[in-house]
Amino acid sequence: MQKYMLERFFQGLSPRHAFQIRYWDGTSEIYGDGEPNVTIIFNEKISIAGFLKEKTLTFGDAYMNGSIEIEGKIEDVISLAISNKEMLWTKSLSFLPKLTSLGKRKENIQHHYDIGNEFYSLWLDETMSYSCAYFKSPKDSLHQAQLQKIDHVLKKLQLKKGERLLDIGSGWGWLILRAAQQYGVKSFGVTISEEQYRKTKERIRSLGLEGQVDVALMDYTELARKGYSYDKIASVGMFEHVGKAHYPIFMKTVHELLGEKGLVLLHTITHQTEVPVDPWIEKNIFPGGYIPSLREIVMLLPDYDFHLLDVESLRLHYAKTLDHWAERFEQQVEKVEQMYDQRFVRMWRLYLQSSAAFFRNGGLNIHQFLFSKGVNNELELTRDFLYS
Repeated sequence: MQKYMLERFFQGLSPRHAFQIRYWDGTSEIYGDGEPNVTIIFNEKISIAGFLKEKTLTFGDAYMNGSIEIEGKIEDVISLAISNKEMLWTKSLSFLPKLTSLGKRKENIQHHYDIGNEFYSLWLDETMSYSCAYFKSPKDSLHQAQLQKIDHVLKKLQLKKGERLLDIGSGWGWLILRAAQQYGVKSFGVTISEEQYRKTKERIRSLGLEGQVDVALMDYTELARKGYSYDKIASVGMFEHVGKAHYPIFMKTVHELLGEKGLVLLHTITHQTEVPVDPWIEKNIFPGGYIPSLREIVMLLPDYDFHLLDVESLRLHYAKTLDHWAERFEQQVEKVEQMYDQRFVRMWRLYLQSSAAFFRNGGLNIHQFLFSKGVNNELELTRDFLYS
């Protein structure tokens, strides 16, 4: 019965390229026309009830556990899924977003970011930037592209010496460090990841930037209650963790923290429309996260007197960033397996390589939004200053 149900499912797909399924009983079938470009191997039976209810969750967990193997590129499997997305993912939000406690938000962040600095340092670049890089040329190294991303963000904020810069979700700290070094601003970062906080503190001390740069282990909402105020605010790769129900809180907090005519650079992954979080990602990678649609963000801004100045898509930049990460990760697989286990390795391999496919072909995007608090007539008239 299990094999019959799977055969019926695969027969119903509309593949762009032929694919092969090899079943646990040794039989195999080719679906689609031509030579298959990828083979999915079922080493053992999987829960058909689970598969029919949550296809991506059951498939992803089965791959992690070794019940399913892939011969060929994971990206080709994801491309097959993307071309049949109506059979795999619901089209609209099927839940009411709920507010979560600070404790739960910290737990969700620590699930992903407190795996360990040693782990991330194996495959991130020297800046430890864990967000989309900016490639001026396909030949750029990952490190060069990450520095270019940070510089691109800082240029957009049009920083001036002596200004106060806040980075919400400051990661391992390179943006606040570079802002202080390059622009002479006083920069401050907040994170609720203990590992990121510890590493940033080390970097501040090693560069002798105490007094000009600081970081706090706290939630961004605590800043407003303490009466802090900033001229410019950046948030790179953090908004995806805020949660849909918390969007008004985020925008209200940023409004309270930002001085009049101040600028905000919000760098976040986006969807084309509002869709629920993939259940495998929710369970294994980013619990509590939600990827907004482009229009959700734009529609929020007027309610907080935020004036949109610029929007830029970096979709292909993120696909290329993920390609670099996936390649570097594979070069360190033996060390990662020694640190954790094979299941962990397979989880991260699936996450990194499938993410690249979604940015390249699946409708995931990443945008940088630049907006001001109130009307600001003192900004650059063109984008020329970004590329000078």
